[in-house]
Amino acid sequence: MTLRRIGSLPDKSWAPVILATGAIEQHGPHLPVAVDALMGQVWLSLSLARLPSGASCYVAPPITIGKSNEHTGFPGTLMISRDTLRSQVLAIARQVRDWGFRSLAVINTHGGNVPVLVPTLREVRTLYGLKAGLLQSGPVAGLSAQEAAFGIHAGEVETSWVMAAAGLLADPSKAVCEYPARIGDPGEVRPVAAPALVAWASRDVSKSGIMGDAAAATAQKGERWLEQGASGYAAAIAEVCRVARASAP
Repeated sequence: MTLRRIGSLPDKSWAPVILATGAIEQHGPHLPVAVDALMGQVWLSLSLARLPSGASCYVAPPITIGKSNEHTGFPGTLMISRDTLRSQVLAIARQVRDWGFRSLAVINTHGGNVPVLVPTLREVRTLYGLKAGLLQSGPVAGLSAQEAAFGIHAGEVETSWVMAAAGLLADPSKAVCEYPARIGDPGEVRPVAAPALVAWASRDVSKSGIMGDAAAATAQKGERWLEQGASGYAAAIAEVCRVARASAP
């Protein structure tokens, strides 16, 4: 877009700017390190094509490197600090506010970013007066209880997504099943999905870098889950538009 076009957009008072936040990090021996960065663009491409009539939004350049310190110890992981991620989001929010936009929505594809994004978006609201939030697409349907609880990285879902969206980048022959914990394990202290959580790094809980059943992934599952996720994101963007438009001056 040119500066002239940005300056003359008629719907900046309510149409959100969509910011994708991802990561470049290890995803086991079977997936590329760019999975999270790639998926942000996949979700945008699929969901924007499904927006209902009357919805409008604009896409910011993505933040492709995230807070990935949990994946250190494996080749291919790049990372920025929580302070750097926070500063990037605040800088983008401040500048799109100065251009006349009044709403910022984030599609995030890396779990390690979430503890930074949630309080930062509250700052965006209080510092710059923008409506701001994380877009959610809803839970993935059809997973086993074990995978739903502990398939948190490079497992069945992410592998299926990549197989469907960019199959040449995946090598299913190297996919394995490895979980950081089991539902029936004794005790209440675990890395995830437990009453008491312990700080962890990938190398503490996984030899392969996989946390989930990557061997169960298929392109057919991925196509179904991509459709489900894209429809969910499109509905979320449409709702942001509806709410922002209703309160726009």
